[in-house]
Amino acid sequence: MSTPDPDNEATFHVCVIDSDQCETDTPKKAILDELQKHRFGEDAQFAVKLALEEALTNAVKHGNLCDTGKQITIKYAVNSDKAVIIIRDEGCGFIPEEIPDPTTPDRLPHPNGRGIMLMRAYMDEVTFRDKGCEVRFVKRRVAGTGANA
Repeated sequence: MSTPDPDNEATFHVCVIDSDQCETDTPKKAILDELQKHRFGEDAQFAVKLALEEALTNAVKHGNLCDTGKQITIKYAVNSDKAVIIIRDEGCGFIPEEIPDPTTPDRLPHPNGRGIMLMRAYMDEVTFRDKGCEVRFVKRRVAGTGANA
């Protein structure tokens, strides 16, 4: 297989897992290993790990409603400039703009609802596709350095 190209989804690594939080460790490790291989800094690795955890948790919990009969597809490509990750669930989707702001005083006491906000804060791009069943996020590396935020 040719080298995965973050600008060509047809070349991405693909991993399909059952909709079970325990199954998410393998793709997370593979993606983080790629970031290390391409010398992304600790800040970038942390950011991607956080976004991965949030997106995968959302896919299991909210997308597939913890139904282990459903699957999650993870696609990714990493090079020395950027990492692109796509996570797709088999749920019925959602409208991202209708998710309440988790920082409003009435939402602060709620234990969930911060995942999308965190992904947007830590990634350079976050795009929801196919009625919210798929999230694509990008982390770029700061030119000329091995580390970035």
